[in-house]
Amino acid sequence: MKLPICNFDAKNTVLCPKCESNVESGIITKADVDASIILARLAKSNQIIDQFSLYSCKEFNGNFVLTLAKNDIMIIRQSRVLYRLLQEQFHGKIWLVEDDKNDKKFIEDLFFPTKILSINSVWAPGGVQKTKAVVSGKWTPRFPIDTNKIIQIVKNARNLDIEIEFEEKRR
Repeated sequence: MKLPICNFDAKNTVLCPKCESNVESGIITKADVDASIILARLAKSNQIIDQFSLYSCKEFNGNFVLTLAKNDIMIIRQSRVLYRLLQEQFHGKIWLVEDDKNDKKFIEDLFFPTKILSINSVWAPGGVQKTKAVVSGKWTPRFPIDTNKIIQIVKNARNLDIEIEFEEKRR
């Protein structure tokens, strides 16, 4: 298992001086430490989780954005049991994103399993970048993803102003 902190620290829930200094200097966050400890605890009884690579965890108002390897995300998405197991361990909603510097892929991961038709960025006067995502289908009160949370996560994690629009307008 690859984690932002030492595996030994994650398994024993105590940080070594090196990891402690990384937290103090801001290289890793408290959310990185908490997520590492949770995954290490789960890995003791789950061989699949023991193979995961967690690159980072960011927490925004009870939303945990877990940055994992592509294969790990595929495994979690294919197993409702594994997803529920992870979700139960965090005190908020988990969002799975790939370790990718690409903003488009980041936004697509947040919307999974909903299909994104297009993601466009434009530069507004004053050097402000605006991003618009067009989602397949139409919005209904039963839409499974809280678009306001996605707007907040994208703003906090990537510093992008995003506007979400649906393919079929509300009537």
